[in-house]
Amino acid sequence: MFYETEKNDHGLPHNPFKAIVAPRPIGWIGSLDAEGRPNLAPYSFFNAVADSPPMVLFSSTGFKDSAANIEACGDFTCSLATLDLKEAMNMSSGAFEHGVSEFERAGLTAAPSRLVKSPHVAEAKAVLECRYLQTIRPRALDGQEVNSWIVLGQVVGIHIADDAIVDGRFDVTKVKTISRLGYMDYAAVEEVFQMRRPKV
Repeated sequence: MFYETEKNDHGLPHNPFKAIVAPRPIGWIGSLDAEGRPNLAPYSFFNAVADSPPMVLFSSTGFKDSAANIEACGDFTCSLATLDLKEAMNMSSGAFEHGVSEFERAGLTAAPSRLVKSPHVAEAKAVLECRYLQTIRPRALDGQEVNSWIVLGQVVGIHIADDAIVDGRFDVTKVKTISRLGYMDYAAVEEVFQMRRPKV
C-alpha cells in the first residue's frame, strides 16, 4: 500500500506513522517551574543527537509545562524508563493541573541533581542531567509553524546505578529499558545482538 500523509487516506483504523518510526526511546523529563515546583513527563519523541559534547532533544506537541519550565529555568533531567517503572512512567503522563507534582502522583522520589536544579527520578537506573540549549519550532512545507516545540539540551552529568553495569558496560537487558511503539504499545529490551562494521 501507499498513501500520502497530507490526505491520510491509508484506510487503516489507526495512523501507522508512529508504529513505523519505532521503537523510540522515552525521554522522562524532569524540570522545575518558575516557583520551584517539580514536573515530570514522558516524551516519546526523544533521542540523543550528538556525542561530543553529548546532546539530547525531545519534542513537545503543544507548548506544555516541560518546555515552558526548561526555557524559564535553564535545565532539565532525563530519567531512564525501565520495565519495573512502566506504571509510574505511564501515571506521570497524566494531564495534571499546573503545579501538581507528577513525582508524587506516580509514587516516585524526586531526587536532587548534582549539576542542575531540576530533580530526577531516584528510582531510575540511569539519569542524564542537561543544561538547556535552545528551543526550535519547526515549519511545515507550506511555511507555517507547527504545534511542536523541539527542546535541545547538553548533557553535563550522568548517573548510573552500580547494578546496571555488567562487565564494564551498561546492560540494557538487565535494566530492561522500555521504548514507545505505535498505538498504545511499548516494548522492553530483553535481547541484543552485535555486528561489526564491514572493512571496505
